[in-house]
Amino acid sequence: MIDNISSSCNACKQCAPLGACIAFKGIEGVLPMLHGSQGCATYIRRYLISHFREPVDIASSNFSEETTIFGGNRNFNTGIDNIISQYHPKIITIASTCLAETIGEDVQRLIDEYRIVHKGEKNLPEMVFASTPSYQGTHYEGFHEAVYATVKALANRENEATGKHINLFCNFISPEDIRHLKEITGDFGIDAMLFPDYSQTLDGVSWDAYQRIPEGGTSIADLKRSASAMLSVELGYILNSGGRNGAVRENRQSESAGEYLQKQFDVPCHRTGLPVGVNETDRFFDLLASVSGKAVPEKYREQRGRLIDLYIDGHKYVSGKRAVIYGEEDLVVALASFAAEIGIRPVLCASGGESGKLQDTLKNVLGDLYPPDMVIGQGMSFERMENLMTGLQPDLMIGNSKGYYIARKMDIPLVRTGFPIHDRIGAAHARTLGYEGASLLFEQIVNTLLEDKQRKSPVGYKYM
Repeated sequence: MIDNISSSCNACKQCAPLGACIAFKGIEGVLPMLHGSQGCATYIRRYLISHFREPVDIASSNFSEETTIFGGNRNFNTGIDNIISQYHPKIITIASTCLAETIGEDVQRLIDEYRIVHKGEKNLPEMVFASTPSYQGTHYEGFHEAVYATVKALANRENEATGKHINLFCNFISPEDIRHLKEITGDFGIDAMLFPDYSQTLDGVSWDAYQRIPEGGTSIADLKRSASAMLSVELGYILNSGGRNGAVRENRQSESAGEYLQKQFDVPCHRTGLPVGVNETDRFFDLLASVSGKAVPEKYREQRGRLIDLYIDGHKYVSGKRAVIYGEEDLVVALASFAAEIGIRPVLCASGGESGKLQDTLKNVLGDLYPPDMVIGQGMSFERMENLMTGLQPDLMIGNSKGYYIARKMDIPLVRTGFPIHDRIGAAHARTLGYEGASLLFEQIVNTLLEDKQRKSPVGYKYM
C-alpha cells in the first residue's frame, strides 16, 4: 500500500467543511453557516452548484484581519442574527474552517452564549456545530463528522420505550440513490429515519419563485427519535475513520453516528457496504429482510435476475480490462467490489482519505477476487496517481471529473461517478445503488469501452 501523507499537489479530495455542508443540507429547514472567511463559503457554493445544478445558500461569519487577531465572537453573533432575520430557519448548522480552528475558536461556547443571551425568544432555531478544519480529513470525513455532530446534538430519548423504526445512515450518495433507498425501505414496510436526506434540497423541482430554504430533508423530530430506534444501519465500512472526530494520526478512536447511538442509547448498530453490484446489494437486502421479517420483494428478485443476465451479455466486453478506481474510500471499496465481480481487474485503488483502513477493507470485501498485485493509495494526489498509472497500463478510469486530464493525457476512457462531476450534466440523478443502479453503471462502463474502441478503430463499424 502506498501512503502519501506528506505534502501533495492537486490532492484527490476536497475540503472537510464542503462535505459537512452537503450533509447539513439533508436536514429540513436548515441554513448552513461557515465560521471563517467569506472565500470558503464562495468556494463551496461554486463546487456544489456546479455538481448538483441547484442554487445553494451557505452563510459565513466573514472573518477579517481584525477577526483573526481578536476572535470571531462578534461576527458569529451578527451572522446568526442575520440568518434568523432573513431566512427564518428551523436549524442553523455551523462548520468551522481552517482559520477558525487555527486561532482556537470555541464554537460550541459561542453557541451556548448566544442561547443564553436569547433565552426565552420565540422560534429560536436549533444549532449544531461540526469541527471541520480542512487540514485534517477530507470532504468525506467532513460529511460524516456533520452526520455525527447532528445526531449527537439532537438525538433524545424522552422515554424508555424502543420504537419500531430504524435509523438508516445512507452515506455520501446522489439524491437519486437516496430516493431509491427510501423506495426500498418502503417496499420492505420499514419505517426508516434516513439521514442525511438531501434528495429534494439538492435536487428539487423547477420553482415559480425562489425559495431561500428548499423543502425536504430529514426532520428535526425524526433526528430526535433516532435515540429510540430499534437499530441503526450504516452504509459504508470506513466512514469518518480519518476525520476530525477520531484522527488516526493522533491515536484517537473514531466514532460514527451509529456507534454513538449504540454507546449512548443502546441502539444496536449494523454496518454494511454501499450496495453496489450483486454481492454488496445481496448483503444489504438480506439485512433488511432480517430486520423486517419479510422476504425480499419479488420486484427486486426480478431486478437481480435481469442484472445477472446483463452481466452475461456484456461480459466479453469488460473481462480482463484494467481499471483505476479513485474517490471517497467507501465508494472506492464499493466500485472495486463491483468491478471485480464483473471481470474488471482493479490495478489501482486510490483515495485522498487517510483512514489507514482501505487495504484491509478491500481485502475483506473482495475476498478471493482481491488481486494480489493491486496498488492501494491513501492520501493520494492526482499527480502521484498519474505517475503510478504510467507503469500499470490501465484500460479505463472510474471516478470523478477531476481525473479527466489524466484520462485525456493517457488516451483512456473515464467513467464518471462520485463527486465532483463538473463536466457532465445529471450527477444528481446518477443511480449506482441496488440492482438497478448496478445495471445502469454496468451499461455505462460497457458503452464507454465500446465507444472508445470505435473511436480508435481505423475502420468504421457499427456492429459490436
